[in-house]
Amino acid sequence: MKWVKGGAIALAAVVVLAFTVLATWEPFFASAANPASGRVYKAEIIRDEFGVPHIYGPTDADTAFGVAIAHAEDDFFTLQDVVAMSRGRYGAIAGEDGAKVDYVYHLIDARGTAEAKYPKLPEDTRALFEAYAAGLNHYAEAHPDELKLGNLFPVSGMDVAAGFALRQPFFFGLDSVIGPLVAGEDLRREHGPDIPGFPRPPLPGAQPAEAATPAPQQARALVLPLGEDAEHMGSNAFAVAPEKSGGPTTLISNSHQPLRGGVAWYELVVESGEGWHFAGANFPGSPFPFLGHNEHLGWTNTVNTPDMIDIYQLELDDTGTRYRLDGEWRDLDSEWVTLPVRLGPVVLPIRREVLRSVHGPVIRNDKGAFAVRYGGIGRLEQLDAYYRINKATSFDEWEAQIARLAIPSTNFIYADKTGTIAYVYNAAIPDRPEDVAANWRSILPGDRVDLIWDGAVEYAELPKLVNPASGWIYNSNNEPFTAAGAGSDLSPDDFSPVLGIERKQTNRSWRAYKLLSEASVLDRATLEAIKYDTGYEREGYVARLFDALAAMEAGGSLAEARDLLLSWDFTADGQGKADAIALLVIRDFMSADYGNKPFPDVKEKVEAAAGHLMTHFGRLDPPMADLLRLRQGGRDLPLDGGSDTLRASTTWDVDADGRLSLKHGDSFIQWVEWMPGQPVVSRSIQPFGAATTRPESPHYNDQMQLFVEHKLKPVWFWRDDVLANAGTRTAVTNAR
Repeated sequence: MKWVKGGAIALAAVVVLAFTVLATWEPFFASAANPASGRVYKAEIIRDEFGVPHIYGPTDADTAFGVAIAHAEDDFFTLQDVVAMSRGRYGAIAGEDGAKVDYVYHLIDARGTAEAKYPKLPEDTRALFEAYAAGLNHYAEAHPDELKLGNLFPVSGMDVAAGFALRQPFFFGLDSVIGPLVAGEDLRREHGPDIPGFPRPPLPGAQPAEAATPAPQQARALVLPLGEDAEHMGSNAFAVAPEKSGGPTTLISNSHQPLRGGVAWYELVVESGEGWHFAGANFPGSPFPFLGHNEHLGWTNTVNTPDMIDIYQLELDDTGTRYRLDGEWRDLDSEWVTLPVRLGPVVLPIRREVLRSVHGPVIRNDKGAFAVRYGGIGRLEQLDAYYRINKATSFDEWEAQIARLAIPSTNFIYADKTGTIAYVYNAAIPDRPEDVAANWRSILPGDRVDLIWDGAVEYAELPKLVNPASGWIYNSNNEPFTAAGAGSDLSPDDFSPVLGIERKQTNRSWRAYKLLSEASVLDRATLEAIKYDTGYEREGYVARLFDALAAMEAGGSLAEARDLLLSWDFTADGQGKADAIALLVIRDFMSADYGNKPFPDVKEKVEAAAGHLMTHFGRLDPPMADLLRLRQGGRDLPLDGGSDTLRASTTWDVDADGRLSLKHGDSFIQWVEWMPGQPVVSRSIQPFGAATTRPESPHYNDQMQLFVEHKLKPVWFWRDDVLANAGTRTAVTNAR
């Protein structure tokens, strides 16, 4: 029996060794960054009474160093996730879901894009990113107890840039292509006017056709941490000229983002001795704000969804390693990558093959091999363009940067101190040839070189409005042809169908268009009523839902629920008896409409909503304020608004008590005003506070009460005001 005993000991030793290797291998095999060294940075961080950081530096780079320090002080937890994504190591933190993000990182060659393009950026832009990386490294070194993953730091400016390369395509819907292709499911292509063989989605008021089979949730989970979930995305933006407001030029930024995580807004004010002075918000991993204002001008954004993506089906040879292009066989580029996948205390190394063709990334499934090409592929100039528009002092300077189409896709709504307001449907739409026989919204043949476009259309081809006669501009993720009211709107007939500009309305858009058009003056009080409006228009999917409810046969408790819904006043203000059940029912119909999915079963959704209310509240008509809550750190406050109202409470988690805890909707709100001849003034609010992952901080949830009461706090833009309202003041440097 000695050999049995000895074998058992040997087996146990092997198991222990294997466990030790799996628990420790990943940090040792991670490639080390080579950050720029030798430069000493110094900045000052002054936090106001709400903990919002105001970061000052002698140079722009010093200020960017301070941005990283300030953000890490408030949310190093999320910043580490973003850094791990930018280095293809998120699976070592987040397990299978993180590994899916890492797969996409390799598939679209985010690192390769950064290595090729980052060195070509202007020196001052690279200096900004190197300084930001130095700030992250300095904080990580000083706080080793907070580190999630070994050898994640130091990082370089190129690492930060790779994170931008990873994220940028997902804000215009790359997930809606990659997810279904990986899963072998049908695609949903809802963009653009009619092209033969691919029907246009329904126009406002029409009955929508049934969409293709949706991608399964596990496929979509590939990219959800990288951008807005397209099925719940939303933002509102408004700009009003002085002649319509009766006083100031007004810019209202009302983005709808997740309230936590890698694409949650972080508020900050930056100022340097080189003229960079801006108040706004960024996402974790950025050295500059993405929206807000400086002394002269400001802008905000809403997601647009032009057809930026083309899919090509490749013809492979018998070996599956070559594809045909114009009669010749070419080798598929093949690279094997190791994805770290955390499973409890161990990290498994999973090998995956990544394929590419001259078209772009290639995905193989049971239906064949498909290459993907998208607007902005292989480009990184947005890092420079965002920096430049932060420092623009006039509309001409600002527009010159937007006209580069370096920022791949997002609507821009602009205003400035001169009274100029503007809307730009910004998108680096592929420069597809119109004189070839191809349906650009279908699956394209991959064997034709003439279908592989290069670059974007000219800026002049895109929809844009400057100083419309109406005196106002808005966008609520709607088509660009309803933006400024009757007599001021653009005509879709003036734009090529090959551009693939979406023809779609949200309920928020119908509502905003109506309210803005009806107002004789858009002063502060009127605009506040519009921004916080909780009403729905009986249009689109809402009309279809309530028509189906009226026709639905039901008995007993289901009939009671149906009748309660039919009595609803189409206002999610929390005052009506039907508000709670309407809130529960509408979201899935909004999601189907936004995501171009089949119309849900009405009876099934009513039954589910009624069951939830009876289970947790014992009644069908509890006050909506008892159902919809804003919760953080022991604070539990009632909310108003719905999934597609201008006061947006879009999606939520269902807590154990049956309450809905908001997780996506109204997030960072900023209200900017330029009175003639006076300095800019702005106000803002966040749903929780400045330090969203620091429960011990007084700013973990100190803005919640103001947020639920529709109130804003002051933005202290000018240094004298900052000093008069300072909470803390700290000097930071990496000097030894």
